[in-house]
Amino acid sequence: WAVVDAHLHNRPFGGPPVPFNEMMDRQRRAGVLFTTLYGIGQRLPVDSNCTYYLDCPGTPVKPSLKNDFWNAQSVLDNQADSTPLITLSMSFFDLDHPETILPNMKLLQTEFPGMFHWAGEINLVKQALWKNSAGKPVPIESIPKWQDFMAELRRQDIPIAIHSDLGDEVDGTKFLPLMDAVLSTYPDNKIIWVHMAGISKQLTPHLAAATRVSLLQRVKVPVTIEDHVAMISERLEKYPKLMIDLSWDILYDELYESDAERQLYVELINKFPDRFLSGSDHVASEEKTENAYRREINKTSAIYKNLSDVAFRNIALGQNYFSLTGLDFTAPQVCNATPVMLEQESLRAPPPSEGAEVKPSASFPSSRQENQEMVSTDDFSAVEALPAIADFRRGSRSCFDRSVTDNWAVVDAHLHNRPFG
Repeated sequence: WAVVDAHLHNRPFGGPPVPFNEMMDRQRRAGVLFTTLYGIGQRLPVDSNCTYYLDCPGTPVKPSLKNDFWNAQSVLDNQADSTPLITLSMSFFDLDHPETILPNMKLLQTEFPGMFHWAGEINLVKQALWKNSAGKPVPIESIPKWQDFMAELRRQDIPIAIHSDLGDEVDGTKFLPLMDAVLSTYPDNKIIWVHMAGISKQLTPHLAAATRVSLLQRVKVPVTIEDHVAMISERLEKYPKLMIDLSWDILYDELYESDAERQLYVELINKFPDRFLSGSDHVASEEKTENAYRREINKTSAIYKNLSDVAFRNIALGQNYFSLTGLDFTAPQVCNATPVMLEQESLRAPPPSEGAEVKPSASFPSSRQENQEMVSTDDFSAVEALPAIADFRRGSRSCFDRSVTDNWAVVDAHLHNRPFG
């Protein structure tokens, strides 16, 4: 579980979203205090009844500013809300037409001055979109033509999050030269390679009868976990401004579920504890439930309990995020033997008949230690004390007790829901 969701798509590809206030409430109730709101840079046609591109192959998706405008206006309309603290991302970039990016940046930032401090998720190559006439590999010779907008991103100190698939079912590193070209051409830009550096479903089909091996190991030109970890490590060493995002629940399904495979990634993250970011990759379409968001948060957070205290603080408690964005916050330390309790706040939503927010009644994590309470997944109003913004202010003496929270379970496989009488 992380206090930062640095990869949330607050708008879907088509159709209505989860209402803005409701999505922010879901984050609050999940304990998310800081978030990056991505739009979806590609939209389905307005006359399409489709909300997810994979459900309508053949229907084109096209780059659009619509979601970025909507996100910015929604923030303005609801800016009285204190949490989660929002970083807005420009998601409209069309790398097939780089000449359009800087003018549209200026348009967006003129309409909403001082509000956008992130760019992404930008598609360098995304195979999942190919059946919707999008996501094809950007020609490598066009990458030097990004100079104007990449210079502007550097000037404004804005990171750019790039979706670049690593490979496909024939060649597991087929698209790696594209990302290498971006990194070598723009080493001074803050670049985030999303989804654990290019993991995608398109590396190979999933077969129910297949032997349970990693997605990376099923490709015809093998890319082993060891190869992938070594590839990431080499690039992190070579490019000091490169960050890796840990969003998307496929990472859990394919990389974390096996202890042996997960351990190699744990060692990688612990080796570079200041180079990774937390995130869900949740797409907030109207039909998505709060349970769905919680499941994605739980899956993408699963690896954090295995990390060193340094890596846990930097990633799950957000220090890397604050350093990247320049936000004036600092992550609490991980508690030693005698912890200073967090200055928690209650996240319980008041009943409709009450106007005041419920006051915190117990220290975190001591109340958890005594009662081992866990977030209810059928009544999200019953969330008790979690870390608060106050714990992340500079000068706070708070610390985070991993010995308690690491023991929370996301599954109760033995619950008697009726008494004997």
